[in-house]
Amino acid sequence: MRRPGGDRGQVSIEFLGMTPLIVLTLVLVWQAVLVGYTFTLAGNAADEAVRAGTAAAPGGARDAACSTAGLKHLSAAWRGSAEVSCGGSGYVTADVKLHVPVLFPGLIDFPATVTGHAGAVEEVKH
Repeated sequence: MRRPGGDRGQVSIEFLGMTPLIVLTLVLVWQAVLVGYTFTLAGNAADEAVRAGTAAAPGGARDAACSTAGLKHLSAAWRGSAEVSCGGSGYVTADVKLHVPVLFPGLIDFPATVTGHAGAVEEVKH
């Protein structure tokens, strides 16, 4: 024979048991979003860097313009650990390396890097 109200609180107990799993799932999804966003930022910064590099004069001016443009389009949280390298003659390339943040950009980074690469043919000026 069942007592009336014998299962009271069962849903609350089950919810409390599931809460850590729900929180862990949300944290993992957020971290995956940050990884994807870092890939997007690296690609965009490489595109902007190579665009500025093709318009600049060859040599040191090209490298400076390329690096400046690559860093300009990154927020401060990603800019601190960013590495921008440019090169090439005739075909200009740019590589941007960014660290993936752990949960909150600007605090702690994973040791792994995300790389964005772009290339474009040098503009001919008449």
